[in-house]
Amino acid sequence: MSKIKGKDSKPEVKFRKALWHLGYRYRKNYKKLIGKPDIVFQKYKTVIFIDGEFWHGYKWNEKKENIKSNRAFWIPKIERNMQRDQEVNQALQQDGYQVFRFWQKDIKENLNSCLEEVIKHLENIDDEPIFQTP
Repeated sequence: MSKIKGKDSKPEVKFRKALWHLGYRYRKNYKKLIGKPDIVFQKYKTVIFIDGEFWHGYKWNEKKENIKSNRAFWIPKIERNMQRDQEVNQALQQDGYQVFRFWQKDIKENLNSCLEEVIKHLENIDDEPIFQTP
């Protein structure tokens, strides 16, 4: 478990490189926001998390039964991670941020569709007028 990285995982780097190549600039692992989002667009008030399936409970009801060793530790830990994810989402949304969460497997398998979802959102924000005339 000590080899598991908390940041700069392969899917994160792949996603960030694709965004950078498209001309989008961002902050990574931004410590000033709750949850330290993997990618932050301050200008657009948009954050992106790329979550590992095991750590964040992908298909948790099915996977929970497959945990054989140290269940007393892992089940509460992963369930608390899931709860914390929801708390972080709510706090960021209350501060006016749009939150995107992608599973690592989605980035590996469908990078373009994940990018399209984020870029569509960013372009919609860019199209909105900054000042409204009375």
